[in-house]
Amino acid sequence: MSKYVVRETALHLLTRIGEQGGFSHVLLDQEINKHDLSKKDGGLLTEIVYGTLQRRDLIDYSIQPFIAGQKKIKPWVRWLLYMSVYQMLFLERVPDHAIIHEAVEISKKRGHKGIASFVNGVLRNVQRKGPQSTDHIEDPVQRLAIETSHPEWLVKRWVDQYGMEVTRNMCEANNHHLPMSVRVQPLRLSRNEAIARLEDDGFQVEESPLSPQGLIITEGQILKHPLFIEGMLTVQDQSSMLVAEMMDLEKGMNVLDACSAPGGKTTHIAEKMEDEGQITAYDLHEKKAKLVNKKAKQLQLTSISASQADSRKLDEKHEPETFDRILLDAPCSGLGVLRGKPDIKYHKKEQDIFALRNIQDELFEKVAPLLKQGGKMVYSTCTVDRHENEEAVRHFLEHHSDFRVDPTFIEELPEALKDSAGMSEYGLQLFPHQWDTDGFFLTRLEKLGANEEK
Repeated sequence: MSKYVVRETALHLLTRIGEQGGFSHVLLDQEINKHDLSKKDGGLLTEIVYGTLQRRDLIDYSIQPFIAGQKKIKPWVRWLLYMSVYQMLFLERVPDHAIIHEAVEISKKRGHKGIASFVNGVLRNVQRKGPQSTDHIEDPVQRLAIETSHPEWLVKRWVDQYGMEVTRNMCEANNHHLPMSVRVQPLRLSRNEAIARLEDDGFQVEESPLSPQGLIITEGQILKHPLFIEGMLTVQDQSSMLVAEMMDLEKGMNVLDACSAPGGKTTHIAEKMEDEGQITAYDLHEKKAKLVNKKAKQLQLTSISASQADSRKLDEKHEPETFDRILLDAPCSGLGVLRGKPDIKYHKKEQDIFALRNIQDELFEKVAPLLKQGGKMVYSTCTVDRHENEEAVRHFLEHHSDFRVDPTFIEELPEALKDSAGMSEYGLQLFPHQWDTDGFFLTRLEKLGANEEK
């Protein structure tokens, strides 16, 4: 595929994602598979699409002086400008004149000479005069929001919760590539065996400090490797691997995974239990529950049974105190996964956080009675908002005197995390800039016996 066609494809994806709300990671994977793109072309397409989405607001601000007076710019023309300016400002491999030439050619093909002339004029102004500076923006929150292309309401919220330094680090990390990490299926091969085989095949890998099953892939296309295709590896962020690691699992346990799709954590639980015991998994959507069963089959795990259900109604399916362990990986705003899904930050509204919190509270309320006395429940989210994390846990504990944060939770964390700045009395908050992971929260609660006290 020529670079011209790659850029046409990038424009098609960006326009669809930006205007119709498609999920960037899903559409990008579909396009790469559809065209069976080479590593080089797939990498360029991914870089342009993700990079443009990550930097959209900064680019829009940068070109404002050069598009002033234009009454209406067609969406595809605006996205063509965005992706072209992104390449000019952030990619060093392609010279400006080649970027401008291809943008003009696409304009002629999709539009007419007038559009081509406009695109050419804007891009040449950016080339000659440089982008509009943010230096004169006096409000530090507004300036950070524009410089890192995050909604101003979100930056303000994070500054209020964590301070300017953490917020800046978090926003900047969200605009950089998230390393691929995978989990070894330990019932089929060891981590050392996986490392040896991958390195023999030219991969560069590192051991994850957060899970003894985790590997970080720094070089190589793991999705095309036989170890992945044959179900000996599964893609999972390092932060997500912490969940099963911290559930204090044993063989033969009866475990509930209340919100299980797409199945990464569910299958990890089965692996930690050596596939001995019973894992009952649910998801609100039948199609997603089937994905969990498919993932289990791929990894040759037989202890998982996934089906569709609203976990707020599980008291209709299970008796109280049925499960030894419960995982409540709750639906959340997803504000911790912006590195891999940058379009989320443009679609979310502040009120979404409060609506989701209501669901989180309901789930807590409904699944807690299903845990045995002495049992343990892990609560986790892929967000970095205190309202969905520490405050949700605090609210639950205030209304359930028979639960407490497990006092052994902190001491059982991986050594690398024991002095984490994200630790509070209610759990652990991982920030995306700390360990090159998604933003993630988890805690472990213990259900007390009748005569125990908090």
